Amino acid sequence: TVLLTRIMMPFLVFISSSAVVMGILNTKRRFFIPALASSFFNLGSIIGGVSLALLLPKWGIPAIVGMAIGTLIGGFLQLAMQIPTLLRSGFQFLPTINISDPGLRRILKLMLPAVIGLSATQINLFINTNFASSCMEGSVTWLQYAFRLVQLPIGIFGVAIGIAAMPLLARHSAKKDIKALKQTFVSSLTMVLALTVPAATGLYLLAEPIIRVIFERGAFTGADTIATAQALSLYAIGLFAYSANKVLVPVFYAVDKTKYPVIASFITIIINVVFISLTIDHFQHRAIALSMSITMLINFCFLTVVLYGEIGGFSVQKLCGAAVKICGATLLMAGFIGVTARFTENYLHGTLWQSLSAITSIILCAALLYGIFIYFLKVEEFTMVVAKIKNRIIKTG
Repeated sequence: TVLLTRIMMPFLVFISSSAVVMGILNTKRRFFIPALASSFFNLGSIIGGVSLALLLPKWGIPAIVGMAIGTLIGGFLQLAMQIPTLLRSGFQFLPTINISDPGLRRILKLMLPAVIGLSATQINLFINTNFASSCMEGSVTWLQYAFRLVQLPIGIFGVAIGIAAMPLLARHSAKKDIKALKQTFVSSLTMVLALTVPAATGLYLLAEPIIRVIFERGAFTGADTIATAQALSLYAIGLFAYSANKVLVPVFYAVDKTKYPVIASFITIIINVVFISLTIDHFQHRAIALSMSITMLINFCFLTVVLYGEIGGFSVQKLCGAAVKICGATLLMAGFIGVTARFTENYLHGTLWQSLSAITSIILCAALLYGIFIYFLKVEEFTMVVAKIKNRIIKTG
């Protein structure tokens, strides 16, 4: 562990620098390359790590060292692939330290509540891992695998929309254009709702076949699949709230009300500990996954109510109208998944390729069907995205 930590130490420099570069590019309205950067981390860590893990044992070096170096390669690539765009945007690096710089002072002021808030998240993870280690053998692994899967839509939808919205929200706040800030917030939250509700439904309904296809081989048994699928289904319940918080928190930072996300974070710690303590004996690892969803939903409700008061309200009617349409389209999609899963049950429980083909087909068809439903139900934000894609295709043609 000490050896691997020493190897990966420079990763902190790469990933922190990458985050700063991402922030600069976002303020320049460059979103595509920063959003793509994490993919290069995955490619570097997987391809580089696996390749080195296969090669290094030939020289007597443990294979796991290769994975540590792969993580380092991934971190470097995540930073390096953004540098050309950064230079083209006109950025020049001049190493100076000016403590009296007003921009730096504002960053330090905003950092303090952010660090405290994020520490609450890490405390929750530590608490949950501690509780999981007291459950039956395998609980920590089941929860980690399930949480990794639920992090995929959170990262793609919640984090991406939150990052893209932040510079615009900050600009509206700087100009004291609260009306535009409210509109941007409601549109961003609607998009998160439109993307995460069907994703959560799909994960809830298809948890078991998804886990089976990805993990069930070697030491990972059918019993592990069922336990992990249970955790994934319960994590999926809070998927929307978890993603929505990625949009809510930047609004508080934009209007300089940073104390409320911190308060919300520590409320979740208390609720998390109490809920798990009361339910873990009966529900075991499932109590931890359910607690995460419940605390995220409470966090979302708390922040939404507080924000409504702090910015003088926002269009709840528009948000609720879109939510009804999204939930209606999701119910139709869920019906389709239920029917097709029943008809393809033999394939879902067949060989790896049969299961993979069946589940991929169900997901793609369900996503297409949902897209058609939501388009004809005329959710404004979704219609705008489709129109922009059409215009881009026409221009390219």
